[in-house]
Amino acid sequence: MPNNPSRRSFVGSVVAGFALAGTASIFPNPALALTAPVAEALVEKIVLAINKVIVSGKPLSGMISDFEKIFVRYADVAIIARSTLGVDARSASASELRAFTKAFRGYISRKYGKRFKEFEGGRIEVRSTRKVKSFHEVKTMAFLKGQSPFDIKFLISDRSGKPLFFDMVIEGISLRLTERTEIGAMMDRRRGDISKVTADLKKAG
Repeated sequence: MPNNPSRRSFVGSVVAGFALAGTASIFPNPALALTAPVAEALVEKIVLAINKVIVSGKPLSGMISDFEKIFVRYADVAIIARSTLGVDARSASASELRAFTKAFRGYISRKYGKRFKEFEGGRIEVRSTRKVKSFHEVKTMAFLKGQSPFDIKFLISDRSGKPLFFDMVIEGISLRLTERTEIGAMMDRRRGDISKVTADLKKAG
């Protein structure tokens, strides 16, 4: 199936908002080993929550609020935020990274949350799971009204001590790497000043 940039952008908007919304996990036991069943169970819960909110009939503001409450539980936003900074993260202080991560989370929520309503009437189904190096890849299929089905891959890791997902790959396009490009451009404009980029993120999206 050929890539559709417009559709990919839209679904990226929806799913990236989910993936980047927060840091906690549905798994309270940090010793729980990451296996294929654990990774798939995580994504199944995510998908169930997504589908429930999509069909809720709430106004956009209510949907965004519900999504934030749900997905604050599932993503490793600290790792994602560091990844978007790339090599610049190495020279940042702990306080700078904390401030950037908080601003990045707000930026992503605003940027992508505005498009949640467009997914109304669609659904996502879990299809398969496989181990890839140190993480697990859970493949799902997305169904939108008037569109051909297409795949979305959730990448799950327990690098932070519990199962969380750190990226989405939609029709071969990594949302984490896409955001790295966006943040990289912002860092270039600010000549590598992370504090200025953090301030920009608070107003962006």
